[in-house]
Amino acid sequence: MALENWLKGSYAFLISAVLVTFLAFYFFADLVTYVLVSFVLSLIGQPIMRFFLVKLRLQRIKYGAPISAVLTLLSFIMVFLLLLYTVIPVMIQQAISIGEVNFQAVALALEAPLEEFIARMERFGLTVIEKSPSEIIEENLMQIAEPADISYYLTSLVSVASEIFIATFAIVFITFFFLQDQGMFISFILALVPDQYVDQVKNVLSDTTYLLRRYFAGILVQISIITIYLTVLLSIFGVQNALLIAFFAAVINLIPYIGPIIGAAFGVFLTISANVDIEFYTEMVPLIITIILVFASMQLLDNMVLQPYIFSTSVLAHPLEIFLIIMVAAKLGGIIGMILAIPSYTVIRVISKNFLSEFKIVQKMTSGIEKKRPRRPI
Repeated sequence: MALENWLKGSYAFLISAVLVTFLAFYFFADLVTYVLVSFVLSLIGQPIMRFFLVKLRLQRIKYGAPISAVLTLLSFIMVFLLLLYTVIPVMIQQAISIGEVNFQAVALALEAPLEEFIARMERFGLTVIEKSPSEIIEENLMQIAEPADISYYLTSLVSVASEIFIATFAIVFITFFFLQDQGMFISFILALVPDQYVDQVKNVLSDTTYLLRRYFAGILVQISIITIYLTVLLSIFGVQNALLIAFFAAVINLIPYIGPIIGAAFGVFLTISANVDIEFYTEMVPLIITIILVFASMQLLDNMVLQPYIFSTSVLAHPLEIFLIIMVAAKLGGIIGMILAIPSYTVIRVISKNFLSEFKIVQKMTSGIEKKRPRRPI
């Protein structure tokens, strides 16, 4: 009877926690997002904090923790500014190049291969196009280069910029305190928990923090390796803007299955826009094929080496398990669901392990955590 009452109490607590979480996201989505992003940044920044506190011995001085937190935030900001310094000049130059493009020349250069492709399609009865390929290409390129309603885009840009500024300020402010007092977020969560569930929630937070820290560290390693790999290969084959293409592809690759296609398309687009004056068949086509082959080799490296290690090893889950979870998340939440699938599944596994361990399926799903997770107090 005591066990039955305990189980009923656990289920009631879980249902209440899920309901409160849903309501918090529904009514305070922005604020909850800022807090969660800040918590993730504090997890990523903890090794940097330890470096300043322990290696540089700032913990020995009176204000060592806040100074280390400021230095950690400055490290994040420096990395971000370095990325902007690398990306923005290239994008500006690309925009200037696109603005100077002779769209009639581009249309004429692509007209012959497109006419051949359309003729083959029409032979199979798949398409009927009244306009010539050159007219279609020129119209679409002009729409890209000269937006019809510039005032609308400027207004949208100002609105987005203000939202980004507010979000950045809030996240930096909250992250500072999470870094300075690494137990603040956990203490706040525990303050909302009934006394009889404090130990279980501590275990949940400890395991979740451990696994998410491993996951995000693995993501940073994955982005770094892919960026270096693509930059080197694209540079060897003479592709312009290799670093920009490589970094964008590495970041967008975080979207499972769709991301690599977007990254490759971005690389092909930048290459075409930067080389509109070269001969199509003898120079452009081989260059595009080279880029596609480089991205294909990157995908092999990512799928066979990086992802099995990062996703399976870091969150202690089977690769097939990860694949199925991503597919379900794609059905439920699209691209956003795919991005959040693994972190969300990690949290669900940890909660299930601590509150629903009497079920065999939960025991099977969380066996990896039990075997490899070193238990450390919060």
